[in-house]
Amino acid sequence: MDNSELAKEQYQKLVEEVSPKSHVFANSIKAFVVGGAFCVLGQVFMNIFKSRGMDQDAAGAYTAISMVFLGVLLTGLGWYEKLGKHAGAGSAVPITGFANAMAAPAIEYRNEGLVLGMAAKMFSLAGPVIVYGTLTSVVVGLFHYFLR
Repeated sequence: MDNSELAKEQYQKLVEEVSPKSHVFANSIKAFVVGGAFCVLGQVFMNIFKSRGMDQDAAGAYTAISMVFLGVLLTGLGWYEKLGKHAGAGSAVPITGFANAMAAPAIEYRNEGLVLGMAAKMFSLAGPVIVYGTLTSVVVGLFHYFLR
């Protein structure tokens, strides 16, 4: 065994020693529970709005608004980051995760000013999502239009 192979073997041992152990099953359960809790909360909002006499579309809109508000509120209080560290992907449930992705950079860069700090950084993650979402909707719309 030459020096380079020995060095690679020693390096691999060192990496295994200092790398955190992955607990896939436990992490999956945490993500499932937290993500499910957000979904249940969204359904609770939907049921409350429908019980107040709203139709499905109006209740859905108010539910979305409520979940975005909840995501931003938890981000502003600093709880969403803690929840994300604990629950991983479960905290990235689409609407609350998107609200967190928009609010966190805005809060972090607020000291740099409204335009170049907060407004510019707010769309650092959400911008590509909006652009590619819009582009995809145009492509799907064209396919639908021409392949009818």
